Amino acid sequence: MSNTSPTTKGINLLEVQVEESDGLTICRPVGELDAFTVSQFRQVLAGIAGPTRLLIDMSGVPFVDSAGLGALIGGIRRARELGGDVAVACDRPTLVRVLRTTGFDRIVTVAPTIEEAAAALQTSAEETDGTP
Repeated sequence: MSNTSPTTKGINLLEVQVEESDGLTICRPVGELDAFTVSQFRQVLAGIAGPTRLLIDMSGVPFVDSAGLGALIGGIRRARELGGDVAVACDRPTLVRVLRTTGFDRIVTVAPTIEEAAAALQTSAEETDGTP
């Protein structure tokens, strides 16, 4: 069974890549984020939540259901409770529409590129610590 394949024999798989870059923790789920894969995503988010700037790159996610949205919201809440901040990068029009329709974009920055999401996190950090 391959970790890079989104499906194997009809079973939905999700690969979650995590990397540190320029003071950010970048979480990159690849595959469908749904009821079948959400527990894996939740575990990863719980493991990286903390007083850090977390950027979730959704460009590799073709589909999100309500369980996936719940996991995203829970991960954001946990990161903020621990003193962190979160932004989401998403360039998929159908997914952006879902995020906007559900009001997700009112609780966290949703930007079309990683660079724009990172800039939003930098602006947020400067406002928090008073840096010009």
